[in-house]
Amino acid sequence: MAENREYLVQAQENGNILISEEVIASIAALAVREVEGVYGLSTSTNFDIANILGKKNLRKGIRVTFNDDEIVIACNLVVRMGSTVMTVAKNVQEAISNEVASMTGNRPARVNVNVCGVAVPKPPVKK
Repeated sequence: MAENREYLVQAQENGNILISEEVIASIAALAVREVEGVYGLSTSTNFDIANILGKKNLRKGIRVTFNDDEIVIACNLVVRMGSTVMTVAKNVQEAISNEVASMTGNRPARVNVNVCGVAVPKPPVKK
């Protein structure tokens, strides 16, 4: 196993199941992408368009920690201009919580959403 990774441990009859924090971050990132009004995730709490993550690096905008048997998830969110910030943030919390619970069997104790910016979507390129 990796040296610096943390794992969610689920004891089973035949042994333990270990789920890494990276797997949970990936699940959360996929859930965020499905929420209406999300522009993207950011690597930092300071809004800078250069810090907006592409599809391959989304999980870097999500931080997962384990406190005993609790999962705590934090994400830095950029909301699409014209969306209601509180509604988008609440929908992100619910989407992450539901998806992580569905895929791991453990509901996060907390999902902290830091809205660090609002961005205007790029207009589609005309061909």
